[in-house]
Order: sequence, then structure tokens, then C-alpha cells
Amino acid sequence: MLDDVDAFLLHLATERGLSDNYQILVRRVLERFALWSRNERGKTSVAAVETVDLSDYLMHRKGTDGLAASSVRLELVALKIFFRWLNVRGKRVGDPADAILPPKLEQWLPDTLNEPQMKQLVESVSGDATLDIRDRAMLELMYASGLRVGEVTSTRLESLSLEEGWIRVTGKGNKTRLIPVGGAARDALQRYLDGSRPALVNAKTQSWIFLNRNGGKLTTARIWQIVKERSKLAGLDADKIYPHLLRHSFATHLLQGGADLRVIQEMLGHADISTTQIYTHVDQTRLKAVHHKFHPRP
Repeated sequence: MLDDVDAFLLHLATERGLSDNYQILVRRVLERFALWSRNERGKTSVAAVETVDLSDYLMHRKGTDGLAASSVRLELVALKIFFRWLNVRGKRVGDPADAILPPKLEQWLPDTLNEPQMKQLVESVSGDATLDIRDRAMLELMYASGLRVGEVTSTRLESLSLEEGWIRVTGKGNKTRLIPVGGAARDALQRYLDGSRPALVNAKTQSWIFLNRNGGKLTTARIWQIVKERSKLAGLDADKIYPHLLRHSFATHLLQGGADLRVIQEMLGHADISTTQIYTHVDQTRLKAVHHKFHPRP
């Protein structure tokens, strides 16, 4: 079976041009299954594998190994493309993985800050120091436009129009989108661009919007640190606050304010509306909590 795994990985590398990371992931999955198949079922050939073997293996991964449903789905995808390739190449008869359905994903609701907490975080950064002004502008923009942390680091000055109130970002899948920038964020950004950013610029500085103290581009790791540090200084639970939480809060607060789900989808850059619909569940949870707290017969 391991020889077939090697041949399949060679196919992925040479004929399909898939990334090294994906190839490593698939190899780990297939080698783990080959080891389990040999030890638990005494099967060392791909021709001997049946649907029940694959099903039992995935149940083992979920139950005994404690894999989340999302991780089990990834392993199933790797097994499916492997056995489909074996069948097409005539290395076995039939595809034992074809009949297996992916496990249902667990319902997951994103954490958010409520509006007073979000105001507390942003407005706590009120100093006149260069980095205070930079951090205030960055937090205002992340909350105003729902940017991913990678989009914050990679967006350049030429993509920002404060006069028109727009920012152009390139997100997942190399897709570009225009997002409105609210008034508070525009004011904070103008203050940063007028005084603080020029103080950070040096001869090697490029046109990234947000710069570190040495004039280089802020990294995602540093933004994580800034959000944690500013949350702690604001008196919030910094252990539970991270950059993506501002994006979740942006979407949730828009929905609570009556924004259309399709508009939120477009601003977040979600390819599928089902990804955006998770925020409707967050809003429903809030409504239920309010009903339970205030209704005379909850």
C-alpha cells in the first residue's frame, strides 16, 4: 500500500502541481491509514480495502483519537482522491470511498465583543504618542471594515481613499473587494497618516499603510500582540480577545443594526453565503438571552 501512496504523491506533485504543504498533509493521512489497515485489519494491499474498513478507520480517528469533524472531513477527502485515482489507474476494482459521506460539522458560533466593549477597547487608545495614534487607527479600521489581520498587514496606501471613504483589499483566493470606511476610522487614519506614519518612515519604507517602529511592514504576529496589549490596558479579558474577534464583532453589530446579510457577505469577502449565515445564529442567541432575561414568563 505504501508503494501506491508514493506513486500517488508523485502524481500530485508532477501532474497536478499541488502545494508542498498539501502533499505533506495527504501523505500523513494515507500513511496513517496504511499503518492502521495493516495493524487492525491485516491488510497491506489497496485491493483488499473495503468500504467498511474506511468507515471504521474514520470512526476510530473521531472517537479514539478525538479528531474534530472538520479534521475527519479533511482525511476523508484525501482518502477519496487516493482511491479514485487507484480505480482510474486500474490498480483496484471499484472505489470503496465513494459511498462514504462526510461527517456533519459541529455548529460553531464565533465569539464577539458587544458594542460597549468594542467602544471601550478602541477609545482606550487615546494617547498622542506615535504608536498610540497608529494603534488607534488600526483598531478603528479593523472594526469599521471587518478586515482580516492579513489584509491589514498587506494593504497599501494607494488602496485607501479617505475622501471617498473606501479601502480596497485583496483577501482569500486573491479576490479584491471594496469596503466602506466609517467616519471614526477615517478621522483616526487621517491623524495617523498626517503625523504618525511620517515619523516612522525611513529610506527603505514601502507604501504599506501600517508601519512598525523601524519603518517596515507590521507583521500579523505583531498585530496579535498589539490587540492583546491594548485589550489588557483597556481592562478587558485579553486572553479572550484576538484580531479576528474584531471582524466577528463588525459583522454581528451590522446584522444587529439591520444590515442585509448579502451586503455583509460582500464586505467580509465570503465566497459562500452559508459562511456569513453563522452570524444570524449569533444574533438569535442574543435575542433569546434578552427574551429570557426580560420577559415576565421566560
